Amino acid sequence: MEELVGLREGSSGNPVTLRELFSPCPRIRRGIRDGLEWLKQKLFHVSEDWHLLMTLGVLMALISYAMDFAIGRVVRAHQWLYREIGDSHLLRYLSWTMYPVALTSFSSGFSQSITPFSGGSGIPELKTILTGVVLEDYLDIKNFGAKVVGLTCTLASGSTVFLGKVGPFVHLSVMMAAYLSRVRNKAIRESENDSKQKEMLVAAAAVGVATVFAAPFSGVLFSIEVLSSHYSVWDYWRCFFAATCGALMFRLLPVFNSEQETITTLFKTSFRVDVPFDLPEIFFFVVLGAICGIVSCAYLFCQRTFLGFIRTNWFLSKLLATSKPMYSTLATLILASITYPPGVGRFLASRLSMKEHLDSLFDNNSWALITRNSSPPWPPEPDSQNLWFEWYHPRFTIFGTLAFFLVMKFWMLILATTIPMPAGYFMPVFVFGAAIGRLWGEALSLAFPEGIMAGGVTYPIIPGGYALAGAAAFSGAVTHTISTAILAFELTGQILHALPVLMAVLAANAIAQSCQASFYDGTIIVKKLPYLPWIRGRGISSHGVIVEHFMNCTITTLAKDMPLEEVVKVVTSTDVAEYPLVESTESQILVGVVRRAQLMQALQTESPSWAPGHQQCLQDVLAGGCPMEPITLQLSPETSLHQAHKFFELMNLQSLFVTSRGRAVGFVSWVELKKAISNLTNPPAPK
Repeated sequence: MEELVGLREGSSGNPVTLRELFSPCPRIRRGIRDGLEWLKQKLFHVSEDWHLLMTLGVLMALISYAMDFAIGRVVRAHQWLYREIGDSHLLRYLSWTMYPVALTSFSSGFSQSITPFSGGSGIPELKTILTGVVLEDYLDIKNFGAKVVGLTCTLASGSTVFLGKVGPFVHLSVMMAAYLSRVRNKAIRESENDSKQKEMLVAAAAVGVATVFAAPFSGVLFSIEVLSSHYSVWDYWRCFFAATCGALMFRLLPVFNSEQETITTLFKTSFRVDVPFDLPEIFFFVVLGAICGIVSCAYLFCQRTFLGFIRTNWFLSKLLATSKPMYSTLATLILASITYPPGVGRFLASRLSMKEHLDSLFDNNSWALITRNSSPPWPPEPDSQNLWFEWYHPRFTIFGTLAFFLVMKFWMLILATTIPMPAGYFMPVFVFGAAIGRLWGEALSLAFPEGIMAGGVTYPIIPGGYALAGAAAFSGAVTHTISTAILAFELTGQILHALPVLMAVLAANAIAQSCQASFYDGTIIVKKLPYLPWIRGRGISSHGVIVEHFMNCTITTLAKDMPLEEVVKVVTSTDVAEYPLVESTESQILVGVVRRAQLMQALQTESPSWAPGHQQCLQDVLAGGCPMEPITLQLSPETSLHQAHKFFELMNLQSLFVTSRGRAVGFVSWVELKKAISNLTNPPAPK
């Protein structure tokens, strides 16, 4: 201990230590220390978290750019190896297939060896977490490195596997937000706040999308549509601020690295500006939306069925349980063999990357009209100025290659979604939808080679506009979102097709939402994650069903006047997390809840002090310090199913007690709600 030496001359009366008295510049040192303390209080103020949001956006932009940089180097190395290995078909085949096989098997093995939570997209689990369910260790920062390395290897495998980045990067962003929240809590010595952490997680989801596509608007809207059943306006500015910081930094980094001269869109287009589409074409865009909706229903049904088959088949389920890298190797070998360019890959434009796929499909020229009187050669290497050459074959024509691409990619995408490694599934369906739109646009341009006449003026059809609408419509139908239209505008900088693209997306969503669950909801169902289904459709009479019809009446209560011997019997014979506490055994008036763990600890502390001949009751334990939590929300037997469902969604509840005139008569949990909704949507057959 340092001894105080008294008061400094001219000081305000505060004593100083010996070290402070003889240290150089004591006033400056104290001023700096006070200034740092003030800065700490301002930065980590309870109600202000702008610095965390900005840090989150900048960090995720740096990570996204670094991943893209590394992926680009690995992909170019693969292209160089395939190009320089010689003319031997065997060597070229091995270089084309073994490279992605090695990457995907390493991605699967490495990520799964670190943590089993790093595989897949991550969005279905995030939806479950934001509904109030606790998934242990899913947001732990140790998963971050495993997912970054695994996702980088997955994307470096190129167009052979044909997977994306969005879903895993949303998971990465949420993990980083959870880590920053914990750092903040430790810095200000504050306990964890669930509501504040949820605000950060919602903003992080928007950052994840924004730092992949440099699209802050669609990032915020996508996070609202996909991850939230109800959205708090309080989170709105946080999401936009964090997403804008991330998107801006992500677009500035290529400029700083001299890769670009200025900030530009990711996918450049050259659509006609004066009249991009004519009024009669609105009908064709709506028909395209309907086609995308129908195809999305088939895709979602087949994907969910195949995923269920994988989990129930004894051989495949055992292979996935014991040797995930082996399954990844076999699946990738099948996909890479099919995409081998001199073989079937010649008709799948397999030499193009995902970005080049979209760049070519958004071309505003009509390939069908160009190739009607000429036959362009297939270049030895993809021509960056004429990427559409990769889609042409003299025997198949443009229509044959596009149709073959759609048929093959339909089941290849489904197979790729079953590979247990970090991967996103949004970008593949976006490209698939662009191919649907391109095929439809080429057919219209061939049917109307001179264009469509309106008002005495003939306007040629732009197939690239239909590809843009198809990409937004199909991806929106698969994910049950409308924000894919905004994403298409931000990716291409094309706002001219706003009306037809939105109408196509709405038409596709109307069909998909009425027939199938979304891709993420379907994955939740197959994985059997905790899930509260929506009440959809006006035909479901949820207002006519009341809580009394489906509540669980088997309820174990503890009364204040209950003897401790009976309390011990109840606690040891049941394993529920909490017990409803009533005023007395006779009245059964609900007054609160007691947690089982705290009650057992209190009983163990109280048991040595039990006096012989004196019968103690639960009231004595409660008075001795066992905490009781008040009941802030409860249901009535007359509450409708619709209202109860809204309570659970808005408050992120797991269960609620049911009281009649204050008396505890039962409880409702997710199990009862799901069963009641299932009985409404699929009524049981009469006996």
